[in-house]
Amino acid sequence: MITETIKNENFIMKQESYELFKSATVEVITETLDTELQTRNESPFWTEKVVPFSRAILSVLIPLRDAGMLFNPEGKKVHELTPELFFQWNDFVSLKTLAFTMQKSNEAGELLRTSLDDSMCKKYKEIDLTLLGDYLSNCNVNLENESLDFPIATYNLHQGVSNVIKSLL
Repeated sequence: MITETIKNENFIMKQESYELFKSATVEVITETLDTELQTRNESPFWTEKVVPFSRAILSVLIPLRDAGMLFNPEGKKVHELTPELFFQWNDFVSLKTLAFTMQKSNEAGELLRTSLDDSMCKKYKEIDLTLLGDYLSNCNVNLENESLDFPIATYNLHQGVSNVIKSLL
């Protein structure tokens, strides 16, 4: 089987990765990442971090994808979940912002902080933030006060996790 690759920005993605993000469930995507980790014989340190981190992000992005309400960290509408969009949200500052955006949206009953049209935002259905919240809380992110920062070591660690994920896709 020949694997088609697509070059984007500074990394190369497998075509299969685009298909996964376009329609697969959280479970299928994280199982694929886990399988790739095993075949690459990555250090257990990274193995323990990649799947929970990915699952936390995807627990929000997949419901947004399925509702047609995807947006990037700048709040602009995005039509398709791609590995590149996933990596934009891998940035820990962006991920924290996503958590607070979704929390406020859940409270308001409509999607906030985006440039999606108002009629679409009003169709927003609450998204379960348990996985994302638990993950961020375990990383010492204050989930009560958005303006409080998190340890720089947490940010640096997640840059490494993101790089491992890029190598897998």
